[in-house]
Amino acid sequence: MAREKYHAAGGALLLAVVVAGGILAASKPEEIPIKVRKTPEQVVLYTIHRGPLEKVGSTIAELMTTGMQKGAYPSGPISFMYLNDSKAVSSEHWLIEIRVTVAQETLSLAGTLGKFMDVKKLAGVEVAVTGKPEGLASSEPIYRRLYTWIFENGYLPTEGPSEAFLTNAETQDYSRMKTEITVPLRKVSQAR
Repeated sequence: MAREKYHAAGGALLLAVVVAGGILAASKPEEIPIKVRKTPEQVVLYTIHRGPLEKVGSTIAELMTTGMQKGAYPSGPISFMYLNDSKAVSSEHWLIEIRVTVAQETLSLAGTLGKFMDVKKLAGVEVAVTGKPEGLASSEPIYRRLYTWIFENGYLPTEGPSEAFLTNAETQDYSRMKTEITVPLRKVSQAR
């Protein structure tokens, strides 16, 4: 489930939030550690982008502008939840849920933000987590390694992957961005 094509215009995240904390210093995909952790419950402002990643900037700008006009201010990084496989459908049909973490009280805005934009609470889930360090131009080898690791360690993915952008994306160069990649999962014995 490589997402290389999704990141061709990763720099379209002109409004990305700079967050504290770093990601991994390793520069080779095989050196980047993978671990399992539980994500915290969180509230997100979100919208759906349909189409090539090159056009995602205007969707992000609309999400952030509308959200902030209503009092939904970002408290974490922008992330993408990939809803389909970029290799299985044409770029005109790519679906990406764009999310940004907001304060708990922002839930009061649910249902008031217009068509295709809303606020929701995400439950904490168990995820496999790894990262794309700065300097790596393609995430494809990371996704390949991550999914191999998931299956080899007795897990099954329960949803598509998400990628949080941990550096300010003023650059249009995906290789200069640090990201954290997560895949919700459960043990094979729990998969039923």
